[in-house]
Amino acid sequence: MEKGEKIPLLIEQEERDYKKKLWEMQKEFRWESKKLWQLAGPAIFTSICQYSLGALTQTFSGRVGDLELAAFAVENSVIAGLAFGLMLGMGSALETLCGQAFGAGKLRMLGIYMQRSWIILLTTACLITPLYIFCAPVLQLLGETQQISHAAGKYALWMIPQLFAYALNFPIQKFLQAQGKVSVMAWISVVVLVIHGVLSWLLILKLKWGLVGAAIMLNTSWWLIVIGQLIYIFITKSDGAWGGFSWLATEDLWEFVKLSLASAVILEFWYMMLIVVITGRLPNPLVPIDALSICMNLDGWDAMLAMGFNAAISVRVSNELGAGNHRQAKISVWVVSITSMATGLVAMILVLATRDRFPFLFTASLPVAQETTRLAVFLAVTFLLNSLQPALLLELDGKPFLHTLTSDATMFLGYQLELSSASNLGLESW
Repeated sequence: MEKGEKIPLLIEQEERDYKKKLWEMQKEFRWESKKLWQLAGPAIFTSICQYSLGALTQTFSGRVGDLELAAFAVENSVIAGLAFGLMLGMGSALETLCGQAFGAGKLRMLGIYMQRSWIILLTTACLITPLYIFCAPVLQLLGETQQISHAAGKYALWMIPQLFAYALNFPIQKFLQAQGKVSVMAWISVVVLVIHGVLSWLLILKLKWGLVGAAIMLNTSWWLIVIGQLIYIFITKSDGAWGGFSWLATEDLWEFVKLSLASAVILEFWYMMLIVVITGRLPNPLVPIDALSICMNLDGWDAMLAMGFNAAISVRVSNELGAGNHRQAKISVWVVSITSMATGLVAMILVLATRDRFPFLFTASLPVAQETTRLAVFLAVTFLLNSLQPALLLELDGKPFLHTLTSDATMFLGYQLELSSASNLGLESW
């Protein structure tokens, strides 16, 4: 037998070991995928349903006319987008507090923390209300045309009730999520979404109420979600987490305010607002804003997937590290990264394959559809960038703030790619 030649039995043993190792890896991947979707599935479903309230309304508004679509897009991205991001960020302060209280068995404190967050967010809503009232002059000051600013300003006045629904909804979500009651939110959201879709079509298109009908349905739908969740909490007492309204909620408010403000800034919403404002300074902004709003609408749906995966991997890694299973924690990150990037790749291919057809689902205007088709390549790249967010967690383990900044910077790059085509339309200097 020549030197270096392997014994046949040894080769067969290596092949068996390799196949066994491969089988174990596949088994671990399937097991971890199952755990991932058990966590991410309901969270993604709830986020998509709630995001779809605005997305469906925007779709129906686009069928009314270009001005209506632009007005909705500007108000939803700049004014309501600012409020949504601020409220969501401040409400996120409950995640740590409610999670710790639930883990320590102090269920009653969950209800107290939620009430404190209500007080702070409702106060914030009152402070933001003037922005809705003076929406038109604010938008004109930012460079939007008078036509779009006037239409968006009228629409913003109708949307003030939604602002206060945000203030109640986000603390409720964190309260229920800490207890693992995500399915409750999912069922309420899907029922409201069905009602919203049917009645929005009736009011906006059939009865031709336009943006007034859009505002009525959005306000109603968000308040139905809030009321449905509150009814569940009040009736079930949330397994002891809700003990009724208490004066304890008014104590230590300043510390709670500081914690809420520390969580208040979500850069993604500021980027979206900035891009819409810049696009509004184009010489003829109506078509570009409409096209950009359609792309952002679709990107929002895709971002809900990334948010769900991020939430799932945070829970899985925390659980495994807490149990001392560092290897399983690393496997969890790889599984969610591969799954997320696979969905991003599929979404990118789907957009590129339908780029000449999907714009007509959102608008009846040929110029808007053509401009959206031009942006489709950049939108597809943004989808892929969204899917990279969970993978960043692998490199930035233990640095959540840096992870947030890097994820938002990644998404901002995608938005800049979308906006880059605006240069062909003659972007004005500031």
